Amino acid sequence: MSTENTLEHKTTKANFDGKQEYTITVYAENRIGLLNRIAIIFSKRKINIESLNTSPSEIDGIHRFNIVIQESYEVVRKLARQIEKQIEVLKVYFNTNDEIIWQELALYKVSTDEIAEKVTVERLLRQYGASAVVIRKDYTVFAVTGHREETDALVKALEPYELIEFVRSARVAIIKDSAGFHEKLKEFEAFEPGEELVENEFLDKGEKIFTM
Repeated sequence: MSTENTLEHKTTKANFDGKQEYTITVYAENRIGLLNRIAIIFSKRKINIESLNTSPSEIDGIHRFNIVIQESYEVVRKLARQIEKQIEVLKVYFNTNDEIIWQELALYKVSTDEIAEKVTVERLLRQYGASAVVIRKDYTVFAVTGHREETDALVKALEPYELIEFVRSARVAIIKDSAGFHEKLKEFEAFEPGEELVENEFLDKGEKIFTM
């Protein structure tokens, strides 16, 4: 499979002169050891992975990896080529933030008494688009879905109210200008069709063949 035909990127939006945030999307078979081999590709080049998410894709048996890094266009392009050399990898995309729709989920645990005494829950939920996941006597858990700036804003807002725990998920992203990987698979099958089924000429003729 040609890497040149599978890598897709709108170069008019890329910053060729410096680093920026890229999301690398990998479609691959879900095989043991693949994630480790992909991680080694980054570690050998001393590139830090800021976010990594893996999940099933729209195609049965095919998983999707979303990897976020801060690098230059040329470095990301070479990384994508290396990832595509893995035998389980079917396709690699890399995109800037302008070319994708993405979200992250964040959870916040705070003292219920602290929240009740110093700020109304309704105002907090309304201001930051948060939802109360769990409300107990000892603590309350809020959830926010959005971009990094939005989830960070609530962290700062809750710091005066005894923020007990904070956790944020990896990025999930969808490419804006994409018809879906299943359409790309159709192109692959048309370009590289599998071998035609050859009918066994001796099928159902066992008695004639094996008669002594």
